[in-house]
Amino acid sequence: MKKGIQRFFAGVALAATTSIAAASSWPVSPVRMIVPYPPGGATDFSARVYGAELSKILGQPVVVENKAGAAGEIGAQFVATAQPDGYTLLLGALGSLAINSLLPSKKQQYAFPTAFEGISLATSTPLAIAVRTGLPVNNVQELIALAKKNKGQLTYASAGYGSSQHMVGEKFQLATGITLLHVPYKGSGPALQDLMGGQVDMVFETMPTLMGNVKSEKLRFIGVTTKERAKSLPDVATLHEQGVTDFDINTRYVLLAPKGTPKEILVKLSDAMKQAAQVPAVQEAMAGQGAIAVPSSPDGTNAALSAEVTIWADVVRNADLK
Repeated sequence: MKKGIQRFFAGVALAATTSIAAASSWPVSPVRMIVPYPPGGATDFSARVYGAELSKILGQPVVVENKAGAAGEIGAQFVATAQPDGYTLLLGALGSLAINSLLPSKKQQYAFPTAFEGISLATSTPLAIAVRTGLPVNNVQELIALAKKNKGQLTYASAGYGSSQHMVGEKFQLATGITLLHVPYKGSGPALQDLMGGQVDMVFETMPTLMGNVKSEKLRFIGVTTKERAKSLPDVATLHEQGVTDFDINTRYVLLAPKGTPKEILVKLSDAMKQAAQVPAVQEAMAGQGAIAVPSSPDGTNAALSAEVTIWADVVRNADLK
């Protein structure tokens, strides 16, 4: 019995030593960065900008993979159940991940945020209200008046049920007393295509997704969701300026690892994110898309995860979600 116990503890010690050694030498092969949305959206943009720089810093390719569906749930579930070895990461929209954890209809097969280890925040961006040019409104108050006149008939597209874009629309309805019809898509790219094609009336969308279409004759920008005007759209008034007070919402993107990933790997990744954020080309790319780099420590990231759940709990509780 005594020898059996000794062998057990020797095995535990060997496993611990092997794990520490693996963490110290990480990475020795390519790292997968899962984006739980289709190409073309703000999350995908953030992942590809950071991924290219992280590949240089870490000395191994950081390969961005899109696993879209269910407002980010398919990709998030994939990472939550992956081996916690630092080779499968999630770069997702923090708001959407938190919101999904609050919606009973999502029936998550993992617990957020406890299924993940925080690595670093990535980027932060305001959202803008963009309408199709055929919609007869030029500002937020005209939009509110038209929506009240046509209750439940104006449509807004989103990246999916439970996405940040969806819930900002819900928050806007609560703040203004109007009723809109939500049309969910499998990502921001398809939603924006149908907006420009005139199939839907408006979107509450992130700056990186919209910036390539700022000069498009198929879109009109009528407001931004943060209290300060967006540097990338300086001529577009905020919702606060247009009478929708106490409205200050931005979207943040976050890099996560499966629960149980060694602390040493998390710190190494967080430090690499901070280093990448200081590269002038990265800062220039972010600014060009209306975003800013906001890297953080693993502990700071975990705190942000919990805080985001609190932010959206009130909207989920009060919105008439269908």
